[in-house]
Amino acid sequence: MGKVTGFKEFERIDESYIAVEERVVNYNEFTVALSEADITKQGSRCMDCGIPFCHSGCPLGNLIPDFNHMVHQGEWQKASWILHSTNNFPEFTGRLCPAPCEKACVLGLIEDPVSIENLEKNIVERAFKEGWIKPQPPKTRTGKTVAIVGSGPAGLAAAQQLNRAGHLVTVFERDDAIGGLLRYGIPNFKLEKGIIDRRIAVLEAEGISFKVNTHVGVNYDINDLKAFDSIVLCGGATDRRGLPTPGADADGVVQAMDFLTQQTKVVFGQKVENQVLATGKDVIVIGGGDTGSDCVGTSNRHGAKSVTNFEIMPKPPVGRSETTPWPYWPLQLKTSTSHKEGCERNWLINTKEFIKDDKGKLIALKTVNVEWKMVPGQRPELIEVAGSEKTWPCDLALLALGFTGPEKTLSSQLGIELDFRSNYKAEFGKFQTNIPNIFTAGDMRRGQSLIVWAISEGREAARQVDIYLMGSSDLPTKEGGDLPGV
Repeated sequence: MGKVTGFKEFERIDESYIAVEERVVNYNEFTVALSEADITKQGSRCMDCGIPFCHSGCPLGNLIPDFNHMVHQGEWQKASWILHSTNNFPEFTGRLCPAPCEKACVLGLIEDPVSIENLEKNIVERAFKEGWIKPQPPKTRTGKTVAIVGSGPAGLAAAQQLNRAGHLVTVFERDDAIGGLLRYGIPNFKLEKGIIDRRIAVLEAEGISFKVNTHVGVNYDINDLKAFDSIVLCGGATDRRGLPTPGADADGVVQAMDFLTQQTKVVFGQKVENQVLATGKDVIVIGGGDTGSDCVGTSNRHGAKSVTNFEIMPKPPVGRSETTPWPYWPLQLKTSTSHKEGCERNWLINTKEFIKDDKGKLIALKTVNVEWKMVPGQRPELIEVAGSEKTWPCDLALLALGFTGPEKTLSSQLGIELDFRSNYKAEFGKFQTNIPNIFTAGDMRRGQSLIVWAISEGREAARQVDIYLMGSSDLPTKEGGDLPGV
């Protein structure tokens, strides 16, 4: 695969970025694409490793060496066909996936790994540009009807696969536009929404029906949903985690998703009443994950006075930790483009109190440094460091603490059993709930996870639905199992 000596001849080259001072004045994507010649060289670095561990790192089972080789040979259309054979939406994963495939790349043992994610992005963008991605409606229809609840990556993947099988698919979305967290949970500077709209147009042309502003079980009768031959629940894990800390009811303590959603709506000209702005404020983002990073980038674009990030866990090592050896997903420090735009980062710190003035407005945070006591066989214990209390000026605190699981509106009305983590319970490998014609996939089934897992689950669930409806299925399935730690 690739050029036999390519990994010796060519170094890894990543996309560059528009300068910070230029990009923070708008909400556009700011990557600077590589030339075709450079991308071709990146494909040539794939080293014919014998056992492509990137396959095990990718939840979709992408045929990575194969499309790398096509790029190396200049066969871009074939690369697109190979890539789309396992991944419905490489334009999403090529921008948003943390690329566990690259962490499992054999070349990564001795050098920088192959730039698989960027190759994906360039392949699909070339395919759209050349007009190779065209609607492919099924030749025949089965007459079976399927309802997909939720239009995030899991729901969209399930919808496209089931439509390809010939079923009549309707996707229900409670927001005013399709995409789930892709639409309102991911800032525009990481994923311009025209990228979503471009793909939705293809899905609609293939015959999929989309219903927005339709909250099943709220303004859409659950009995109407039951009229479908099968149902796939892909509503995500959207129950946000709060912080049970004194003063958390202060005016200025805001959930990250509310903050990000408002800004995306404003970018597209929607009127948002009482929008939360970081302009001129001391902002503290509590939570060190991707959502926290997105809040940092958005706050900088608002023109915040200062941006500080709190994380209760220890600072990860710069290099791969010995506890997560190759090819596992590594415990490793991640510094995002948003962090580089301006942010003070703090680890091992816990918020003890939100301080508010006599009008209930947030004016400061009180914190304490912490340590984690680790005893084999026992749950880690959080210990406060004596004398480490500190008060931070703060006008806006953004809670980016993740999600506790899916909302329970659907499970309660449909009678869906939950698992021990409060996710929607489904039979392993079959995605089938305790109600035979109802299936579930993505974060709603597995808990908060990666976009690439959502697409994978949507595809696999679709195949199981097809088997349930028709007795057998020609829809593809990936081989192999999960890679622990991903």
